[in-house]
Amino acid sequence: MKIEHKPEKYTNTRTASKTSHTKLSAFRISFRKNWDLYLLISPVILYFIIFHYIPMYGVQIAFKDFFPVNGISGSPWVGLKHFERFFDSYYFWRLIKNTLGIGLYTLALSFPIPIIIALMLNEVKHEKYKRFVQTVIYAPHFLSTVVVVGMLLLFLKPDGLVNQIIILFGGEPIYFITEPSLFKSLYVFSDVWQTMGWSSIIYLAALASIDYQLHEAAIIDGATRIQRIWHINVPTIFPTIVIMFILSAGSIMAVGFEKVFLMQNSLNMSTSDVISTFVYRAGILDAQYSFSAAVGLFNSVINFIMLIVVNSFAKKINETSLW
Repeated sequence: MKIEHKPEKYTNTRTASKTSHTKLSAFRISFRKNWDLYLLISPVILYFIIFHYIPMYGVQIAFKDFFPVNGISGSPWVGLKHFERFFDSYYFWRLIKNTLGIGLYTLALSFPIPIIIALMLNEVKHEKYKRFVQTVIYAPHFLSTVVVVGMLLLFLKPDGLVNQIIILFGGEPIYFITEPSLFKSLYVFSDVWQTMGWSSIIYLAALASIDYQLHEAAIIDGATRIQRIWHINVPTIFPTIVIMFILSAGSIMAVGFEKVFLMQNSLNMSTSDVISTFVYRAGILDAQYSFSAAVGLFNSVINFIMLIVVNSFAKKINETSLW
């Protein structure tokens, strides 16, 4: 009897085709059952496709000498010319240092504080007091960046409230906004004040899912409140903490443009100049479209690499990750 051996390549192709067909069938079944949920999420998908993925076509100008008259396709290809120019420039390390410094500073403070607030609010039993505190700490989130920076400038100006208190106690007025060494702290602490309440909501939602019978059993065993928080609450929300940390770590270099730009002046430029403000000056003010696109693309690639690295590390350590 003659035995035919099918080529391995043919077998793998057939298996892959069968797997794809199975996945497609499963998606069709899922779509029929949950068509209303797919309809609900469709505006979000369309938003990301239209405003995030389609514009990625323009990223290629980072590798060209772009001239608006010639268009993207008609502009000459120059390869890595603009990236090399950025890497060789005297302001490269200053931008990296300032951007990374503000990003890490923000992560170190703004990430753990919402977790602590959520754990503390979860222990408050007086409902009216709890709602009052939540309202107070949530409110700054709804203030625009312009308003927050305006308040900051008003309170910290030489004859502002803070300096008046300093003078009252016999001190000398401090020029907070123009002092380079204070810029990062002012940026980060004002950001923490504005976002800490709103960021704690997701942790409060995770804490609300904890079965109270676990606490009852711990109380019977003689556990204190601190022990119950540490051994029940924290482990329960730990997967949420890991996911939020991965997302935060993946945007360390994405320091917001608006707030930095509004707080920036010629005297604090040495510590306030970050990649986003540099891209604005190069791309919008100086019309160096290709160069600014190269700088922005470099920043995005660094963020993407950090996201991949932190996600892989979290998956190995805790088996919790984005994918």
